Amino acid sequence: MDRIRLNARAKINITLDVLGKRDDGYHELSMIMQTVNLCDNLTISADESGAIEMSSNYSWLPCDERNLVYRAAALMKETYGIKKGISIHLEKNIPVAAGMAGGSSDCAAALIGIRNIFRIKASDTELMALGKTLGADVPYCILRGTALAEGIGEKLTQLPPFPNTTVLIAKPPINVSTAAVFGSFDMSKVEKRPDNALMTELIKNKDLEGICKNMCNVLESVTVSNYPIIASLKKAMLENGALGSLMSGSGPTVFGFYENYEKALNALRYIRKKYGIREVYITTVFNTSR
Repeated sequence: MDRIRLNARAKINITLDVLGKRDDGYHELSMIMQTVNLCDNLTISADESGAIEMSSNYSWLPCDERNLVYRAAALMKETYGIKKGISIHLEKNIPVAAGMAGGSSDCAAALIGIRNIFRIKASDTELMALGKTLGADVPYCILRGTALAEGIGEKLTQLPPFPNTTVLIAKPPINVSTAAVFGSFDMSKVEKRPDNALMTELIKNKDLEGICKNMCNVLESVTVSNYPIIASLKKAMLENGALGSLMSGSGPTVFGFYENYEKALNALRYIRKKYGIREVYITTVFNTSR
């Protein structure tokens, strides 16, 4: 094997709670995350150059040490003594700076792909420990599926598979700084917090209606007030057939769950026409037995 192609799937937050601020400046989190079938694609090749070469379909995307994919390749070479060169082409489809862990998922796929192409005897657990040094969401993006994430997001508990459903995703043409959102977060302004124990039971019972009623992201208290279009998109999805709608991560992406593709498609057409948003996608949840 000297060439491999992998999908790097996006994630959404079914819940997101902030429990407090740690001494190291990070926030203690408790959240349920779900992988969806909106994917970036990585093509990884081995060669005799000994160097790392990276390219992308986006000309503006950094393809050097500033990119998590490049850093993942460098870490794998250093950790496992890889002498051969590694060439990676990244095709981006997941919206950038969207609260969907696109960069972390790309990084996770790079770690897995390099392990497989060089037949390195490293478990997913070992790769997750490496990935944690690159980003808090990377371990989850290796695990994938439905999971409770705690700590800064690196303490993971696999949950039962999420009920199959159609997902509409809309990313308005704004970029949100995760650091700025957490920096502005004020616990006293949170009116509702998620119940992750209840949500876990609802997922176990595949109660999609109950899931949709109890979805909650406390970071909406910051991002929605700064970017009213997020609230407007949630309302538009609900008024156009969504069973439930929520902001993912620190935003600005909004998603909605739909009973079927046709209802999601009608909502997609409405949102594109009303808001002129280009990055609107229909996908499904992704579950894994790993």
